[in-house]
Amino acid sequence: MTKKAFITGLTGQDGSYLAELLLAKGYQVFGLVRRSSTSNLERVSHLFNQIQIVSGDLLDQSSLMDVVTETQPDEIYNLASQSYVPLSWTQPALTAEYTALGVSRLLESIRRCKPDAKFYQASSSEVFGQPDESPQTERTAFRPRNPYGVAKAYAHWMTINYRQKYNLYACCGITYTHESPRRGTEFVFRKITQAAAKIKLGLANELKLGNLDARRDWCYAKDAVYAMWLMLQQEQPDDFIIASGETHSVRELVECAFNYIGLNWQDYVSVDPAFYRPDEAVQLVGCIDKIKTKLALQPQYSFKELVELMVDYDLKLLSGNK
Repeated sequence: MTKKAFITGLTGQDGSYLAELLLAKGYQVFGLVRRSSTSNLERVSHLFNQIQIVSGDLLDQSSLMDVVTETQPDEIYNLASQSYVPLSWTQPALTAEYTALGVSRLLESIRRCKPDAKFYQASSSEVFGQPDESPQTERTAFRPRNPYGVAKAYAHWMTINYRQKYNLYACCGITYTHESPRRGTEFVFRKITQAAAKIKLGLANELKLGNLDARRDWCYAKDAVYAMWLMLQQEQPDDFIIASGETHSVRELVECAFNYIGLNWQDYVSVDPAFYRPDEAVQLVGCIDKIKTKLALQPQYSFKELVELMVDYDLKLLSGNK
């Protein structure tokens, strides 16, 4: 019998890759889109004849219950949220509505309308904030330091509470920063690879960045969504850190991107204090022992390969050869 999956956040980076993965595995895929949404559907436009778009909103309990009742999914992946950290400071209440309370509404819809569905909640390394240990494990204390992280912490614990209280198959993947050619240019990894490509093609001559010593645990988005799928294939629900297990500085990222295209980054990159994050995370890096041993997950791309993949993509995109 064909499995059915329901994805919120379908139009995002992760949602689009997850839809592709599930379709390749023979699933019938439903994707939630707000009726009034002006979201860019470009990431999933190539899938329109294979997926079913359903209308609903994480702010509206009844619409979620209707969708779950109508689609009767075997698996539900909640990837939707207001996920841009700086915006969470200017729109904290809206971030809480979507990223925190939206999960409560979705969990309640599952409990009432499809309690045997398996549920994946996209948690985030931002829940750790400024952790007291590095690397972080699934047992590291949460100390969120921005509204987005606070909202994700609420969603994480609500998922666990619903699992324990109602015996739902509900689990959380604590994802660290993950990248791909479908990543928005407001995020530093894509900002750098696109800027390097523009400079190489003569379309720009400088790149302004914040703290070059800031370090991140970056992994490939396709590896992350494969981990999400694997989590729902286990006999028992459990929570996992999804990461690369290593950190690299923004400086290393810049150097790698510019070296790849044969340019000296120091000729083009300048530091602008305006781009410093006021709550710069300290050594956020995930321990991946659990996901490697329990799910046998091995990353597909190294850091260097991921940088080169994205620079290549941006060079083709900006040259009109996408």
